[in-house]
Amino acid sequence: MKKWLLITNEPIDERALTMSRMMSADMGTALYFAGVVRQSEGAARIAAIEYEAFQEMAEHQFEKIFVAIEQKWPIESIRIVHRIGLVKVNEPSLWVEVIAPHRGEAFAACKFLIDEMKRLVPIWKRPRE
Repeated sequence: MKKWLLITNEPIDERALTMSRMMSADMGTALYFAGVVRQSEGAARIAAIEYEAFQEMAEHQFEKIFVAIEQKWPIESIRIVHRIGLVKVNEPSLWVEVIAPHRGEAFAACKFLIDEMKRLVPIWKRPRE
């Protein structure tokens, strides 16, 4: 499985990422997910979220997640971009691409990835008003 991870302070360019998709002729699904900052965190109104990461450990934990995905589903590739720093409302903080033979595998792998990321990866968020 090909994998690509970027943890960055730069805005996520979803269009450029989507346009740079590479997949073999045997694949039938290109699944994209964008996690976008919403204007509320619990009951509070916010203007942004500030993300912070322990970069080295985050990369290590993502690698463990990639290995688990590779063992469960026939995924051709996964690309992930996660923002750190200040991310304003309506901006993406996370972008994921999963390339797989079928949609069921792609959806399952994407959900697993995000659930495990939230559980294992040391990326913290602080709401900002």
